Amino acid sequence: MAASLIPGLPAGQPHRLRLPDLRGAATPIEEVRYCLSGTGLRGGVVLEACEWWLKLRELRAIQELLERQQLTLQRVTSQRAETLVAAAALGLETETPAATGNAVAAAPSADPSDLTIHRGTLRSGDHLQSDGSVLLLGDVNPGARISAAGHVLVWGRLRGVAHAGCQGDDEARITALQLRPLQLRIAAAVARGPQEAPAEGQAEEARLVNGEIRIDPASPCWPLAS
Repeated sequence: MAASLIPGLPAGQPHRLRLPDLRGAATPIEEVRYCLSGTGLRGGVVLEACEWWLKLRELRAIQELLERQQLTLQRVTSQRAETLVAAAALGLETETPAATGNAVAAAPSADPSDLTIHRGTLRSGDHLQSDGSVLLLGDVNPGARISAAGHVLVWGRLRGVAHAGCQGDDEARITALQLRPLQLRIAAAVARGPQEAPAEGQAEEARLVNGEIRIDPASPCWPLAS
């Protein structure tokens, strides 16, 4: 089964670009290129990535292919947390198929119960907790808290309070696109966030080094895969 571009109905609704099943499919770029050949559709597109793990460069390439056909990638739906993270990095809307009743796959090499995915900004007074690791697709505003027994991953600005390894895991990390929290906690260690602005376009992570919290450029590796 090849990729398909389904016209938006009623008129004015975004078209749906659905990638095929992983089995026997070509690369996602080849699938999209073949699907777009000869199309006369224009307007917005929702990419249904299904089980594909699309990295940032692949999503950007799909976005460019669509733009050449006067189509605009607006939203990405996926069963993979990594694909949603890459889409959010491009400023796209993201959605899991759970909104339509489908199951959501967890991150690779992780038990499904180990990862909580939350889409939306935490505002003052909110507290998001997880017994495993937590991935937030949004910001943590001042006055909000996010805590997890495992890693805390924020695809946005972290300006509230974050506590990773809250059950004593000193290998846990806190990662964010902009790491400027009021307070950081990893296991029993506590620190305040840095005051200077981060390097442009560079995600940051906090981890324990010799018992103290240190902030460095984020590792390119997905922490849940280790």
